[in-house]
Amino acid sequence: MKDQFTKGLILTSLGSFLWGFVGVLYFKYISFIGHIEVVVHRCLWTTFALIITTFYFNKWNVFLKIISNFKLLFALFCSGILIFINWSVWIYAVATDKIIDASFGYFMMPILSVFLGFIFFNEKLNQKRIFSIILVIISILFLILMSFKSLPWVGIIVGSAWGFYNLIRKKISIDTDIGLLIESLFILPFALVTFYFISKNNLNDFTFANPPLMLIILFAGPMTVIPLFLYVRGVELSGLGPTGMIFYITPTLQFLLGYFYYDEPFSLVKLVSFIFIWIAVVIYLKDLYESN
Repeated sequence: MKDQFTKGLILTSLGSFLWGFVGVLYFKYISFIGHIEVVVHRCLWTTFALIITTFYFNKWNVFLKIISNFKLLFALFCSGILIFINWSVWIYAVATDKIIDASFGYFMMPILSVFLGFIFFNEKLNQKRIFSIILVIISILFLILMSFKSLPWVGIIVGSAWGFYNLIRKKISIDTDIGLLIESLFILPFALVTFYFISKNNLNDFTFANPPLMLIILFAGPMTVIPLFLYVRGVELSGLGPTGMIFYITPTLQFLLGYFYYDEPFSLVKLVSFIFIWIAVVIYLKDLYESN
């Protein structure tokens, strides 16, 4: 049992590292092709990778069962829109030197999920979680009042989209990989149409004239699916509480890369707002630790 728990923590840590560090470096590296084409390829090759894993794990019976249920299908259509918004805005943030702003969204996301759980599932809130939620609200209000232009819109959109996405997925409770495959299939037609128009106007960088670049872009799928599988498997082995703490590796690494490696601007106003968020995170993590 202890070995399983430890293995789960290792898998979750690895998944968070790939999301927060390797993923940022990778998507930043290919951002020169334009964030719209990057989003297209992330959708396309994520779908392709998930089709392969569905064959490998022989889960087409699960797939068929889900698509025969209209309510589940509609829920996945809605969550598909949310994950598309999350992917698109996050890639835009990486491409336009707003990685720090994106990390803001992921710092606040678990606390937002707690608040959404209270609103939609009537989940209980203790004093510490209420205080964490209040601090997040104060952080955003502080930015609005002190410097509206400094408001990290990309982070708020990324975090909110991911929070509501998790809300829907929690409600329907289906296999993560099959759910993401169906969501990706909903997004795929839009991605293909977009790629058609990009190619028609000779704006695409994904061409047979540059095989090495094609190969690099193909990794957009595995770079999405592999961290997801590692993280979900880690949650299954170790539980949501401990892995919820480890999740914060992702925004921490994003923030450090944005500030130290990519030299993104970080004003005093933003620093104060982040301090509110970080205090909220510490209180939330302390509560998670005590609950487990």
